[in-house]
Amino acid sequence: MVLEGLGDSLRSTLKKIANAGHIDAALVKEVTRDIQRALLQADMNVRQVLALSKTIEKRAMEEKPLPGMSNREHVIRIVHDELVTLLGEPRKVALKKQVIMMVGLYGQGKTTTTGKLANHFKKKGLRVGVVAGDVHRPAAHDQLKTLADQVGVTFYGEKPEGGETHGSDRAVGIVERGLAELRRKHDVIIVDTAGRDKLEDGLVQEMEDIFKAADPDEKFLVMDAQVGQQAAVQATAFHEAVGLTGTIITKLDGTAKGGGALSAVAATGAPVVFIGTGEHVDELEPLDPKRFIGRLLGMGDLDALLEKAQEASSGMNAEKMARKMMSGKFTLNDMQAQMDMIGKMGPLGKVAQMLPGGMGQALQGRDMGATQEKMGQYKVILSSMTDEERENPHLLKSSRVKRIARGSGTEMRDVKELLKYYDTTRNMMKGLSSNRKMQRQLMRQLKFQK
Repeated sequence: MVLEGLGDSLRSTLKKIANAGHIDAALVKEVTRDIQRALLQADMNVRQVLALSKTIEKRAMEEKPLPGMSNREHVIRIVHDELVTLLGEPRKVALKKQVIMMVGLYGQGKTTTTGKLANHFKKKGLRVGVVAGDVHRPAAHDQLKTLADQVGVTFYGEKPEGGETHGSDRAVGIVERGLAELRRKHDVIIVDTAGRDKLEDGLVQEMEDIFKAADPDEKFLVMDAQVGQQAAVQATAFHEAVGLTGTIITKLDGTAKGGGALSAVAATGAPVVFIGTGEHVDELEPLDPKRFIGRLLGMGDLDALLEKAQEASSGMNAEKMARKMMSGKFTLNDMQAQMDMIGKMGPLGKVAQMLPGGMGQALQGRDMGATQEKMGQYKVILSSMTDEERENPHLLKSSRVKRIARGSGTEMRDVKELLKYYDTTRNMMKGLSSNRKMQRQLMRQLKFQK
């Protein structure tokens, strides 16, 4: 969960509003203090937090709700809007032919983020190459090559040979040769550069030399979420060296405070463009303040959920599958394809964050690890069936169930549990097939029709 502690505190505060008999000045003041406390504990800037809380209190007491909106919904909307404003306007990175330079201090996750960013652009259909411009850390070359192979993008790097220097001239030469090699056939080229324990003169000079050689369109500072209020100081120093166009905050998952980096960096003029939400190469996402705050407050993020579903369904006809299921024709083959798609969307706990309202919060309260493990078992059981059995589940009598259990290394009760789950899902699909209005709404939401 991104900023887990902050999210829990803010959702608890919103529950006070939702469960209140009526909204009065005392409740608004209490809620404002709760929000202050939550944001300060997340290491956000004190001055910004105080200004934000005053604005929330003033708007909640003076503004009238929009037509059709209750006082509770009105206050919740104000909290949402002001938190979005705190993070600033979203800055989208264009999907175009470009060179991107990655900079940052040592140990901030720069090389890993280079691989994640390459994966992001590749999933958008662009041809991507990466250049290993860090000549100081021996493992950097191999680490970036491994990541490039993992995500399926082109790698350029040169391992040092006997007598070679590790200074600025060598780094610049590698970058120049890498760009010359990759520019002919690639849309996006990402240049990884060396980090340091602190921003020292040698690093600044090398960055400036690579910057002049590469002439990058984007210059991204990679920063660990735990940096906190020092984020603004570091961002300013790097900005003066190469003119930053954006910041990527890494390790913004679990118990990381992260609020200081998010709010402070946005105020420097180098807005946060991506956030790292885990260790996997897929766990990097553009920062859209509105969607980010919506997830923190438990409002979900259906747009992100749909994007993940579309990426996961790449290579399969998702519209054909959806129409088939809504017609009431739902086989075990369809359920297997559905599970495969869900598996590609990432950990279930993170998928649950994107579901709106009580649905997402209820799921997050369950043992998502056990659920994911059960889904893995179901997939093994399904793979032990013949295609005929998956297409015609009525064939699965006792003798076949016994054979499938033996072949999948499970018990007969596990196979029967899967079949019961299938029957429940099929009956739900049948109910949907008789509701034409709901079908049309769902298809529009999935963007299969206008």
